[in-house]
Amino acid sequence: MNNQLLIDKTIAFVKKELEGAEGGHDWFHIQRVYTNARTIAKGEKVDSLTVALGALLHDIADAKFHDGDETVGPRIARDFMKSIDVDKAVISHVIRIMENSSFKNSLEKKGDTTFTSPELQVVQDADRLDAIGAIGIARAFNYGGFKNRELYNPAIVPNLNMTKEEYKKTTAPTINHFYEKLLLLKDRMNTETGKEMAEKRHRFMLDFLEQFYKEWEGR
Repeated sequence: MNNQLLIDKTIAFVKKELEGAEGGHDWFHIQRVYTNARTIAKGEKVDSLTVALGALLHDIADAKFHDGDETVGPRIARDFMKSIDVDKAVISHVIRIMENSSFKNSLEKKGDTTFTSPELQVVQDADRLDAIGAIGIARAFNYGGFKNRELYNPAIVPNLNMTKEEYKKTTAPTINHFYEKLLLLKDRMNTETGKEMAEKRHRFMLDFLEQFYKEWEGR
C-alpha cells in the first residue's frame, strides 16, 4: 500500500474516532496540526509518512479524556496501524512520538533516556503551534468551559513550577493556563520554521492578555 493511501485511511479513521470530541481536541485540531506539520517538514530532513501518521494520530485518545490513562492512545494507534499494514519500524516511531510529544511530559526529568527524533520535533512543534495564538486562546477557553473553570481569579496565582501530576490535576482558571503553558511554548519550539511561526502567535496572546486585564478592571 502506498504512503498516500495509508494517510488517507488514517484520516478516515481519525475522523470517525473523534466524532463528538471536545472542540479543542476534535478532528479539526488534528487537521490543523497535520497542516502545520506538513509546512514545518518542508524545511527538515524527515520521513514524511512518520510525520503524517504522528500528527494524525497524536491525539487519537487524549489521556485527559480517559481518566489520565496515557496508554489508551498508543494502543489504539498501534492496533490501527497494524490493521493497515504500516511498516513495523514506522509504527514503533509513531508510538514513540505519541508518548513524548505532549507538554506535560516535558515537566518530568527523564535525563539522557528522553526520546527524540527530527520527526518528533516536527510533530511537537505542529501541535504546540495549535496551542498558541488565536486558535490557542479559543481552545483554552473552550476546554475551560468544558471543565466549568473560572475565566480568571486574581486570588489564584499561576503555578510556574508544576510537576506532571499537578499539571494533570489542576483546576485553575483558564487565564492561569497562559502562564503555566501557553506563553512558555514559543521558547520550546524545536525547528526554525516552528520558531518563526510561534513568534507572531505569541505576540497575539500577549496583546489579548493586555486587553483582557483592561476590560476586567473596567479600563
